[in-house]
Amino acid sequence: MKYFRVHTADIAYITQQPRGIFTTVGKLVDAKTLSNEETAEYWKNREYFERVLPVPPFYESGNKERATTWFKDTPQGTDIWKQMDFYRAMCRKYGVKLYRSETDEIPGEIIYEDDFQIAVTNTREDLKVETKEI
Repeated sequence: MKYFRVHTADIAYITQQPRGIFTTVGKLVDAKTLSNEETAEYWKNREYFERVLPVPPFYESGNKERATTWFKDTPQGTDIWKQMDFYRAMCRKYGVKLYRSETDEIPGEIIYEDDFQIAVTNTREDLKVETKEI
């Protein structure tokens, strides 16, 4: 099985791993970078993804586990990535470089899994990852 993350080069404070695309665009909203129309579209998209893509329970408590999520290269994981046009467009428009990291290995200790994704802690130091700018 392949796993992939879409992220920036910024390191997230909590996880100490590259910041994921959902958080990245959320920070653009928080900083009031997006237009009013884009912000409305963000909330529409966020509502959709929170309804369709399960939100791992550790996020409710602020991610004290310091987990990172990886999409599974499954029909569900790949399809949800294809639906993220708005997020990719906002990153392009506002000059945020995105990267896709892929691995054939389980990237750490799995603490959550669903049809779309896994969440891991203790990311392996010996993990072989191929990262490309997208």
